[in-house]
Amino acid sequence: MKREQSEGTVISVRGSVVDVRFPAGVLPAIRNVLITGEEGRIRIEVMAQLNAEVVRGIALNPTQGLARGAKVTDTGQPFMIPVGKELLGRVFNVFGDPIDNAPFTETELRRPIHGHRVPITQQSTVSEIFETGIKAVDVLCPLERGGKAGLFGGAGVGKTVLLTEMIHNMVGKHHGISIFCGVGERCREGEELYREMKEAGVLSNTVMIFGQMNEPPGARFRVGHTGLTMAEYFRDDERQDVLLLIDNIFRFIQAGQEVSGLMGLLPSRLGYQPTLASDLAELEERICNTTTGAITSIQAVYVPADDFTDPSASHTFSHLTASIVLSRKRASEGFYPAIDLLQSGSKMLMPTIAGERHYRIAQEIRRNLTIYEELKDIIAMLGINELSREDQRTVFRARRLERFFTQPFYVTEQFIGKPGKMVSLEDALDGCERILNDEFADYPESALYMIGTVDEAVRQ
Repeated sequence: MKREQSEGTVISVRGSVVDVRFPAGVLPAIRNVLITGEEGRIRIEVMAQLNAEVVRGIALNPTQGLARGAKVTDTGQPFMIPVGKELLGRVFNVFGDPIDNAPFTETELRRPIHGHRVPITQQSTVSEIFETGIKAVDVLCPLERGGKAGLFGGAGVGKTVLLTEMIHNMVGKHHGISIFCGVGERCREGEELYREMKEAGVLSNTVMIFGQMNEPPGARFRVGHTGLTMAEYFRDDERQDVLLLIDNIFRFIQAGQEVSGLMGLLPSRLGYQPTLASDLAELEERICNTTTGAITSIQAVYVPADDFTDPSASHTFSHLTASIVLSRKRASEGFYPAIDLLQSGSKMLMPTIAGERHYRIAQEIRRNLTIYEELKDIIAMLGINELSREDQRTVFRARRLERFFTQPFYVTEQFIGKPGKMVSLEDALDGCERILNDEFADYPESALYMIGTVDEAVRQ
């Protein structure tokens, strides 16, 4: 409920940290928004109450020009952002202001960015597989509807292409909404993604929110909550399935680390904030499926120095149901999407959820690929003819499976000159089973490269 506005005075400014004194008895609540500067340009979120008269907050805008003695107004409420169908096809900042230089019709609906997680009693207890239409993902690391998947990979291995293709398939197959949340994105990356999505024709069912790298840590720390609030509106009010893409979850943790340092909190292990686990859980626990709709999240995860024991990586892992690992080696060999078929995995790949047949085929694929990986050194030194007949068959099978898991994407049609393919899980499993049964032993490996269903190899 909106409270009476009260006024205070700035008593210190240290970077993004602002201390404000209020008259006794009208101290703003934690998470309230304070406004100051010309035309209320500078917005500050209250993070702590130091005593009966002083609060400490983090400015979400640059604080240049703010001085001691400046008047500050308590709005009496947390950050409120616009929600509604009018947001589709637009680009916003952390405050919900459009930043794509196009006219915007202001919506009536506004929501606080700090929502509550859905009570367990209202969450759907059915584990369903979320089909993406991408063979390698659906067969070996299926996503959960309403779950969280991590996309691990360095620069230039195809994270953005994979995310854009998933948005395309989400719009086409599930008739859902996609929300892209750029946390600490470079403005170049954001601009390129906006153009790519516009050219691919998926922008009209997408909302994009950016907290860019040059913005203060407070803005980068809250942009994830802004995106999630918009996603919750489409799930709860419009009863639609939402695909929420976050790039990059590590930068959210990093922004929290900066905010924590500015607030003067004692750091914990490796310099991370003492509230790392609760900060991440506050965001992640709101992503779930209810009986009306689901928010399925795919999050790009940067792993510092490839150390998976780093607190940021290990805390993120505990929330994920699937891990999609992108490999630079596979990208260099021309296997796109460059998903590492052995490193990627999913908690959904169990006989009770995915089904006995799916589980059996996936295990058989992994067994063949593992044997091939172990034999690669011997093949490089002695040649494939030195292997036993059974091992040779396994190698040929694995090489055909690797090529079958490549797929032309809709969003890359203009670059590779091949029409995009969306393959259902049933067709993908059927193709893998036929390859495992050596039906394609007499076909050249190239016949299975960059195709959709396995029948295309027969027609060639």
